[in-house]
Amino acid sequence: MMNNHNPYQPAPFVKLKHPEWSKNATIYQINTRQFTQDGTFIAAEKHLPRLKELGVDILWLMPIHEIGQKYRKGTLGSPYSVKNYYGVNPEFGNLSDLKHFVATAHRLGLYVILDWVANHTAWDNNLVNEHPDWYTRDWKGDFHPTPWWDWQDIIDLNYQNAELRKYMTEAMKYWVKEVNIDGYRCDVAGFVPTDFWENVRKELDAIKPVFMLAEWENRDLHAEAFDMTYAWSWYDAVRKITQGQAHVNSLYVYYSWNEKAFPADGMRMLFVSNHDKNAWEGTEFEQFGDGLKTVIALSVISEGMPLIYNGQEAGNPTRLPFFEKDSIDWKEHPIADLYKNLFILKKECTALWNGEWGARMTNVPNNKTAQVFSFIRQNDHDKVFAVFNFSAETQNVNFHESLCHGTYIDFVSKTSVEVDNNFQSILQPWGYQILISKR
Repeated sequence: MMNNHNPYQPAPFVKLKHPEWSKNATIYQINTRQFTQDGTFIAAEKHLPRLKELGVDILWLMPIHEIGQKYRKGTLGSPYSVKNYYGVNPEFGNLSDLKHFVATAHRLGLYVILDWVANHTAWDNNLVNEHPDWYTRDWKGDFHPTPWWDWQDIIDLNYQNAELRKYMTEAMKYWVKEVNIDGYRCDVAGFVPTDFWENVRKELDAIKPVFMLAEWENRDLHAEAFDMTYAWSWYDAVRKITQGQAHVNSLYVYYSWNEKAFPADGMRMLFVSNHDKNAWEGTEFEQFGDGLKTVIALSVISEGMPLIYNGQEAGNPTRLPFFEKDSIDWKEHPIADLYKNLFILKKECTALWNGEWGARMTNVPNNKTAQVFSFIRQNDHDKVFAVFNFSAETQNVNFHESLCHGTYIDFVSKTSVEVDNNFQSILQPWGYQILISKR
């Protein structure tokens, strides 16, 4: 039989199929323990209509499993120290409560993904006694935490074991079948072999179309395993810029890698906070200061899916502890309105959609390249011209090319703006201008 394959013909890198509902989705992280005073699924469920109104689509629940007791950190322990992959943490409620939460979310048009910890377990997980050969050993022959980390409350699993792979796959399928969840956020995904995740994706998709988020930043995970990976390097770039440690060219580096090294049909998660950053490094107010709203706007307008960590929309000013109980002081805050309006824009403008549903960014050169970041995203339906002042000074910005020319509506003022050779954008310190054109 003749092989008609042309070795010079480009092959698509992303071979998985994203669920249709992810095309213009946004994501929201729920730290169940801290989300409400009660810290339960029942209490969290009461917030679902508010989250729907906010404009989020995917709800990521931090690990819902029972937490190990042995070598536990703090009073309540880390949610990432899993004692039983088939059990629910009684601190949060029971299986029926979780099912009710997911069903209510679905009725509202929301989707729920669970945080999954495949790399390691608690020391007192049932697998330790039942299958001790499923764990790696140190040079002394003892169980050990993930090498080089201070994760003393967990021990490492060994993915060279086929039976472990089968067990973990079946456990992940259980929650899709039993609770009807819509996918997973996978903890330290790069510490687990990619071929394991690729097989998991196939078996989960055979049940229903799922959405998979990897806590990792790697191109290869996008091919057949994950819809989205973390954009840690984006966070680092905007943090350094707002703290005066770098210029806008740090963003050029990120977006160059994003365009050339990552597939257009892959999604990157952009965020100004999450449970790790908030607990260990500082709140978004500490990290971004006066530049916070500018960074939030960029996280929604640029390529990528924006994340809200619970409490951001209430202006939560505190670091939520990792191993103890705390709660968010829920109140109205301008950041909620900012996110809500940006999410409306993201959904309405197809150029801002995710993956190949949306448009790539094109740099628009300006006369303040060290302070001002400007770009276009456009397709046959929409055109968005965005300019961000990443400095503490007012900037009068001119643009060198005709790509940005046209008639727009200003996102903030709702007034008509004509962009031509004479156009100048006057941006206040840490200000931005987003212009929208329907084509």
